[in-house]
Amino acid sequence: MAASRSGGGLWSYLESRKNLTGSACGLAGVVLTFTGVAGPYWPVVVAGLYGAGALLAPPERPAPPAFPGPSDQLAEVRGDFERLRRYLSDVELPPGVRERLAGLLDALLEPGWVAEVLAADPDGVHAVSRTVRQDVPEAVDAYVRARWWTRIGPGQEPPEAHLERQLALLRDEAAGLTDRLREAEARRQEAHTRYLEDRSKR
Repeated sequence: MAASRSGGGLWSYLESRKNLTGSACGLAGVVLTFTGVAGPYWPVVVAGLYGAGALLAPPERPAPPAFPGPSDQLAEVRGDFERLRRYLSDVELPPGVRERLAGLLDALLEPGWVAEVLAADPDGVHAVSRTVRQDVPEAVDAYVRARWWTRIGPGQEPPEAHLERQLALLRDEAAGLTDRLREAEARRQEAHTRYLEDRSKR
């Protein structure tokens, strides 16, 4: 194990910028030796040039971590949405609610140009992710639990009413996101029109 670590460190240095730059400078010293410039002190010249090159080489820069971009995040949300669909199919819901819950997200997450527009909006991706992973599951789970309690103690406000209000709020939020994406597309179209107009004037 220790040998492996030391070997890795040696190979890392051999491939480093310091060694490559120093080697290039040392090679220049060898050339000077063959041309007779270095004279009898050629080992000192070669070693000195190697050391100078190694010192002047830019430091090694570790690569920044690669985090998932909005497109990758949207693909993960799409996978979670399929899991949510399976969950909704196993839950007893009022008529039409299942379709409306899924319909809120179908158009936005379906692969295509709309999803590409959404992927370019990190806030939008976050909002859809929150709806899929938190808002809808919590609303449905709260409805299922409240429905059980009302069976034991009737006379309370029906849980369907709360679910409908939550669904209306989620629908309004999705409509707001859709409007924002539509405005972004309109701005991009206007910008392209101005670009073509400016180009035609040249």
